[in-house]
Amino acid sequence: MILKFTQKLLKDMKVTPVIPDDSGETGSLFSWHVNILQLKKKYIIFVNDLSRLCLIIEGIRSSQINKLQDKFREDLERYLLLEGVRKTLIDQYFLEAGKIQISKTDDKSVLGTMKEMTIYCQHINYNHTYDLSAWLNSVIYKPIGYEKPTKIFKDALGRYS
Repeated sequence: MILKFTQKLLKDMKVTPVIPDDSGETGSLFSWHVNILQLKKKYIIFVNDLSRLCLIIEGIRSSQINKLQDKFREDLERYLLLEGVRKTLIDQYFLEAGKIQISKTDDKSVLGTMKEMTIYCQHINYNHTYDLSAWLNSVIYKPIGYEKPTKIFKDALGRYS
C-alpha cells in the first residue's frame, strides 16, 4: 500500500518519501493521496487513486507517522464495514496491500479531487468523521465517470478478489 503525502504533510510528519513500485489498476487500488485538512481542528484526508474514495481521520499530531498508519488501517476497515463491504473482502484488501510505503503525490487529477473535497468540507456539518467521509463519498466526481467513489471501490474489490 502506498500513501502519497503532499509536501505539507511530509514536512509535518517529518518523513522521507520512497519511490513506490506500483502499476496499473491494481496499484491504484492500493494507492492513496494524503493531505492535512484544517477545519475546526486538524484532520488528515485520504483519497484513493482509483476510486476517489475518501477517508478523513482525526487525532494525529505532527511526527506521529506510526500512529497515522495504524489509525488509517483501523478507520478504513471500520468505515468500509459501515458502507456494507464484507469483512472477507476487507481482510483480503489489507492482505494484498502489504506494508505501507510513504511516497510523494504524483497525480494532479487525484489532487484536484482532494481539493474539491476540501472545499466541500468547509460547508457541511457532521457528527463524526465517518459521516463527513460518507457524505463526500456520496458526491459524484467527473474523473471517475460521474459515479460514486463507494461504488467504484466496492466494484474494484469485487473484481480483484
